[in-house]
This record gives sequence, C-alpha cells and structure tokens, in this order.
Amino acid sequence: MRVILKDQTADELAARLAGTGVKPALARRLQAAAVARDRWLEPGPGISDRVLAEVRRVADLPRLTVLDRVESPVDGFVRYLLRGAGPDPFEAVRIPLLHRPGEPKYVACVSSQVGCGMGCAFCRTGRLGFRRQLATWEMVDQVVRIAADSPHPVRGVVFMGMGEPFLNYESVIRAARVLAEPCGMAIAAKAITISTVGVVPGIRRFTAEGHSFRLVVSLTSAVPERRRVLLPVEGTWPTSELIAALREYQAASRQRVTLAWTMIAGVNTGVDEARQLATLVRGIPVKLDLIDVNDPAGRFRPPGPAELAAFRDALRSELGQPVARRYSGGADIGAACGLLAGAARAPASPAAPEDRPPC
Repeated sequence: MRVILKDQTADELAARLAGTGVKPALARRLQAAAVARDRWLEPGPGISDRVLAEVRRVADLPRLTVLDRVESPVDGFVRYLLRGAGPDPFEAVRIPLLHRPGEPKYVACVSSQVGCGMGCAFCRTGRLGFRRQLATWEMVDQVVRIAADSPHPVRGVVFMGMGEPFLNYESVIRAARVLAEPCGMAIAAKAITISTVGVVPGIRRFTAEGHSFRLVVSLTSAVPERRRVLLPVEGTWPTSELIAALREYQAASRQRVTLAWTMIAGVNTGVDEARQLATLVRGIPVKLDLIDVNDPAGRFRPPGPAELAAFRDALRSELGQPVARRYSGGADIGAACGLLAGAARAPASPAAPEDRPPC
C-alpha cells in the first residue's frame, strides 16, 4: 500500500518508511516538507539521495483540487470548493480574525465527510445525505490549501464543515495530530476544535484518550422531544446519555464544556428551554455559544432583537453560566454554519450595514 505523506504523523511515517532507510529525524523533515511547505523534501546535507529516491518510489504527495473560490464582500470569509480522492466535491472555509493590530490570522473550517448522514433539520449539508469519509490527508490538505492562499497565517482549525467528525473518528483525530505537530502545521492543540452533534461513543472515546483538542457539542434544544425533531441523533443517543458523557468528559478534562445552540425563532428560544437546560447541566461548568440559524429557504428564521434579549435574560436568570453570541459569517456566499453543500455559488449582493448580523 502506498504511503501518503500527509496522512501520517511523523512517528507513523518513520514506522511506515523504516524499510526505505528513513529514520525518525528524516521522517520529521519529510513531514515538514509535505505539510508545512507542501512539497517533496529536496536533497541536501545529511540526506541520502538513495533514501529520498526510495521514498518517492513508495510514497505519494497528493493535493486537493480547488474547483471554486468565493470571497464575501461583506465580511471577508472565503469559501473553497474542493475535490480530493473521490468524484464528489466538498467545502472548506477561511475565517478571518483580523481585529487585533499586529496579529492578523485565520481559522480554517474543514470538512470531515462529503455530505452528512445526521439529517439535522436546519442544515443544508444534512440534506445531501452521507457520500463518503474524507481521508486524513484530505482534511490536512484543506488547511494546507487555505494557508497557501492566505496573506496571514492559519492559527486555528475547526472541524465544523461538512460531516460529523466523530463518525470519522480515527481519521479526524489523526488529522488534528498532524496539524498540531511542530513539523506539521504547528497549530496549538487548544486552537483545534472538534465539533459533534452528540455522538456519545465518540465523546467517550475522546475522553478516554485524553486529547487536548477542544470539544464543542451541538445541543440546540434541552427538550428531548423538540431536539429529536431538529437533531435526529436524539433518537440514537438521547439527551440523557449525552449529558452523562459530558459529565464524564468534564470530570476528566477539567475543562468547561462548550455547548452550541442554533437559535430558531419561536422554536428553541423560550424560558422553558433555559429552565430545562439549567436542570440538565446542573453541576457541569458549561459555556453556551448562541448561533443564528441560516436557512435561505426561509423555513427557519433567527430570533429578532426582542426575542433574543428575552432568551438571554432567561439564560442569565436560569442558567447562570457564560453565554456568548457566536458570529456565523459568510452567509452571503453560502459559507455560514449549516450552508455548506458542495456546490459552486457566486456571492450574493452585499448586505447593507444595518442588515449585517452583529459580531
């Protein structure tokens, strides 16, 4: 079987290429060339031409094809349409973090699957259904392609694109490890976030393995009957099991659990939700990220200012834990949360300043 350089950690490369004469130090240099610089390692002092020739004989350095690139004139988000080892395209997003003078940077939002089988009611990706798993190299190369296209460094990665990361667990974790290695992309583990809609076995495995990557769990409703309509995963791993797994994760990691809440007007922004959420997470330090729903079809709408203010007041009263409003950018180019659908799309007309969602 061919060795794919972007598909392995440095230790795995050393083991796989040991028969060619590659030692651990050379494996790290091979990975640095392949991942950090997107090229084959060149001959040089202390590098055997014979060994490098043997590596090229047994290894591959594939690259994703960029089919389309669209930048938002509203907020600078960039959506990439990519093709890898299979025929179906998938997407990644470049998120600009340019507000700190002297420290401009980007976060790469990457896909872990083509399509998604979770069927969340408000998600365009879920309507595609599951197509295939992405390989580790295809996830790593999304970051490599974004970095190559960027005037500022990529300092963070979020596995929040197409797909459910914990249903492609091993490849996602390996990709995160490659991206975090000093000879990979050297992205701090705490700056790599893996999001799940609530795949309980994946959360428990993540806990048992003690990873330093950040975990975000999409909850969206604390009322099981309502959550099941919005997130069908509730029928497989009920809220009660999910919260038990999160208690275990928090106890092991000592980290505040981040819960994502996609806000839908008239559905999950009432006092009953705040009260039930407070009951569910009692004793668990959490942070709640509020995200406006994105639905161009108009079936679901985000709450207006009055409804949002009332919900935040209810959360402040009932939950009493940190609540943050997370900006979901790139909506005008189909790059916002829930809009990735693996298709070429031109940017919409820029929104007027008063119509832009608040950061």
